[in-house]
Amino acid sequence: MVSVESLSGLERRMRVSVPASRVKQQVDARLLKVSRTARIKGFRPGKAPIHVVRKHYGPQVQEEVSADLIRETFAEAVRQEKLVPAGGPRIEPQSAGKPGELHYTATFEIYPQFELQGVDSLRLTRPKAAVADGDLDAMIESLRRQRPDYLAVERGCADGDRVTLDFEGKIGGEVFEGGRSEGLVVVLGSNRLLPDFEQGIRGAAASESREFELRFPDEYQVKKIAGKAARFSATIHQVEEPKLPEVDAAFCEAFGVSEGGVEALRSEVRDNMERELAQAVQARLKSQVMEQLLAANPITVPKTLVEVEIRDMQMELLRRMGTRNARKLPRRESFEPGARRRVALGLILNEVIRKAGIQPDAGKVQERLDEIVAGFADPEAARQQYLQNEAALRQLQMAVLEDQVVTHVIGFAKVKDEPSTFKEIMNFGAEAASEE
Repeated sequence: MVSVESLSGLERRMRVSVPASRVKQQVDARLLKVSRTARIKGFRPGKAPIHVVRKHYGPQVQEEVSADLIRETFAEAVRQEKLVPAGGPRIEPQSAGKPGELHYTATFEIYPQFELQGVDSLRLTRPKAAVADGDLDAMIESLRRQRPDYLAVERGCADGDRVTLDFEGKIGGEVFEGGRSEGLVVVLGSNRLLPDFEQGIRGAAASESREFELRFPDEYQVKKIAGKAARFSATIHQVEEPKLPEVDAAFCEAFGVSEGGVEALRSEVRDNMERELAQAVQARLKSQVMEQLLAANPITVPKTLVEVEIRDMQMELLRRMGTRNARKLPRRESFEPGARRRVALGLILNEVIRKAGIQPDAGKVQERLDEIVAGFADPEAARQQYLQNEAALRQLQMAVLEDQVVTHVIGFAKVKDEPSTFKEIMNFGAEAASEE
């Protein structure tokens, strides 16, 4: 017997009763199986009478059968009641009615049922732009800045200069751990050093020494010296100013273009820029689709799924931070809005997939994998590593399926093209070169 009670939101409490006859049937069958191999003192293996086997193994078998029956009957009950649990149930055994019966309650959340809205009423704005010659020039200039040559100068150092120095820092007259370095090479303004340290050496020329004080920030990563005042002495050994390289054959080879010279490099860079521009335009369309579908489908989301998403987001942040120390994570509450949004979007997109009958496109998954591994030194090794990582491959498949959903939805939308520029869309372009 099954009865279902609606609690708050998506939570349901289901009461299940299993008749004594079904319990007894499974207990007897399990005891018979155990009796065939049971080793009981005074009897040869497998020869003990069933009543003796029941006396020795009855409680254990009863417990195992009850657990199995709960799993079986819960699955049967949710099918019978046409419920789709959003997570595992919380099982609470109840006192039996008639002798031998099994009674329990299962509390769980269900997936929300909703009628998908908004797919045929989307209004999207698509920026239209091309890669102009000025944008290409700016990108080549950016590539030059990535590989500067450095020439020694006699003047004082300034931002952008590469400086070679020794330094020693003391707190309370004692050199602290990590407070001494020799032959350190750093580019001023690169945020590698504390701003106050850079200010202390800025303007110093080769062979010049400086002394200065600074206070470590309260949130400094080394807790022993966070918030403390230190006195530094530094000696500058060399100051070098950057000189941008000429765009010649050697420059082209540094970026993997060994044939065709500058024109081949410009052609390859333009192709990359056009590909990135297309991806950025698609990303803007995708963002609009997601926001409008969310607005059109204000659904209640299962708390169970939100908690799973929060844990995933926390683990991902720890991975990016390069630590396993959960105490470094922001408070759980800071993840909740994003987790709720992700769960809601997932449910909405799954409904689009169900109604449209969208199937994962293996060819597109392969294309995306090709794009990913192309950036590795050994693409084939990277491909094999990716294929052997089930979680990474599943994530890739889901990303491709999500793009398929967006493409499907855009097909029903009213899309208005809006003139734009590469710089506006990518926040990089023709003016970048003149900003130097």
